[in-house]
Amino acid sequence: MTDRLEDIAAAMVKPGQGILAADESTGTIKKRLDSINVESTADTRRDYREMLFRSKDAMENAISGVILYDETLRQNAKDGTPLVDLIRASIAVPGIKVDTGAKPLAGPTSDSETVTEGLDGLRERLAEYHALGARFAKWRGVITIADGQPSWNCIKANSHALARYAALCQEASIVPIVEPEVLMDGANSTHDIGRCHEVTEWTLRTVFRELADARVNLEGIILKPNMVIAGQKSPTQASANEVAERTLKCLKATVPSAVPGIAFLSGGQSDAAATEHLSLMNQMPGRPWAMTFSYGRALQAAALKAWGGREENVAAGQRALAHRAKMNGLAARGEWKADLEKAA
Repeated sequence: MTDRLEDIAAAMVKPGQGILAADESTGTIKKRLDSINVESTADTRRDYREMLFRSKDAMENAISGVILYDETLRQNAKDGTPLVDLIRASIAVPGIKVDTGAKPLAGPTSDSETVTEGLDGLRERLAEYHALGARFAKWRGVITIADGQPSWNCIKANSHALARYAALCQEASIVPIVEPEVLMDGANSTHDIGRCHEVTEWTLRTVFRELADARVNLEGIILKPNMVIAGQKSPTQASANEVAERTLKCLKATVPSAVPGIAFLSGGQSDAAATEHLSLMNQMPGRPWAMTFSYGRALQAAALKAWGGREENVAAGQRALAHRAKMNGLAARGEWKADLEKAA
């Protein structure tokens, strides 16, 4: 596999394909498995992810990369094959989540604002991850909208951490996924789409200033932003067309054309809404970057339910993943239509 950052980044956003986020922490994957009454053990976590990674249709036709958790990067399939080799066999790029989570941001807003940690020892961890087969990484900064928030301190701290992380990744020949997420959910998510637009633009401008200061090569990164969308508790929800138009307008105002690709997170959107918004954006003119998906729950939820932790349901789980991956692959080309969902 090439170590040239630009080549890896291009492979991650090739036409009609996107990134499967399978990097749930041990605590998060436990909640997923609890929902189908399956005990979370190293073996059940492996079995679930192996089911996903052996989905030939999805992995070969619509998945260009997979974000892994530390445990998963080190695990072998039941037959002894390293899980990372299953991913590489499908010509997808293996990646790794490297942040250690969002922690309260010290100061007057510590009860509601966070800063993502994990920079200590990151250089050494990245060298190990590269040796284990990872060729890209992910770090998520979280920005919350509330009354009087976000604070400049929160946006600055998270943007600076993202830039330091990105520079360390590139030093290790690993492509950084830069993920500043302005949340659409949470206790105070009553903001309208206009407020989300304002905060997302502010955040992205700050992130790219910090990336420039850190001398990060923009041709060797992938941006993973939120879409511009009203908060879940907002009494005024925007149409799908307005979400697509505002998101693209915001990105054009902030993201340099040197960035090879934008892989959106789904946030708290429904599976179908995340797909529709992506497809609408890819139908709009004047996009200097590839635009695709980097979804976790929006790709996995149907597969998890269909699998249910039972060996005899592996094929059903893989079909469910293949369908959602195909829908989002079409959306990445601007070719998704609602009737294709009904035909599943």
